[in-house]
Amino acid sequence: MSLRLQGKNAVVTGGTSGIGFETAQRFLAEGAQVLITGRAQDRVDAAVARLGSGASGVAADSRRIADLERLAQTAKSTFSQVDILFANAGGGIFSPIADTGEAAFDDQFDSNVKGVFFTVQNILPLMGSGGSIILNASAVNAKGAPGGSMYFASKAAVRSFARSMAAELGGAGIRVNALSPGMIPTKFFENSNIGADGYAQFEQIVIPATPLGRPGAPREIANAAVFLASDEAGYITAADLAVDGGWMNV
Repeated sequence: MSLRLQGKNAVVTGGTSGIGFETAQRFLAEGAQVLITGRAQDRVDAAVARLGSGASGVAADSRRIADLERLAQTAKSTFSQVDILFANAGGGIFSPIADTGEAAFDDQFDSNVKGVFFTVQNILPLMGSGGSIILNASAVNAKGAPGGSMYFASKAAVRSFARSMAAELGGAGIRVNALSPGMIPTKFFENSNIGADGYAQFEQIVIPATPLGRPGAPREIANAAVFLASDEAGYITAADLAVDGGWMNV
């Protein structure tokens, strides 16, 4: 069986752990060359060492335009052309409306909205016909919950990006899709402001409402990303692929 991403070049933002790292690993296994990002150089170096042959990395904070410009320059010098972009980097800030300050609001939208948009903008000149852009949204893009206003809205914006970007780039032969994970145990919640206890409480709400009745695994999201990146998804664009055990759609 031929490798599904043989000869393709991929950029994965937020690739040092969790879904990003697992996706980079799967892209490599399917024959791609992969450039990952992370905010800290030591974490990028450690992840690249774990990924092994075919992997490279650059420290870049998606909230900073200068970092994204440097990412694009690195991608150009590494690959010359990018076939796959997985705009995965982001974070979560959860708080009641009354307790939310301007700094937290700006940080959330800089990470999840501004960062995604300008990642695409900077990598786009390196992409051509047959390219695949995958935006990491979330199953919460169609949901609501107390304390979730900022995070949920930021992911709804990412899902909206996929629609308009697909409409704009389809003529150039570039596909744009959203990928929406459900409850996936990673360091995401530990790194957010609600921590492990908040994750456990959220899981108690989500899992009983999930038809498959369990959390997902990062590898299950990575498998979906491989599909969207591959020629098997050649007639799929502007879609939102929910990998959430059914939670979003019931």
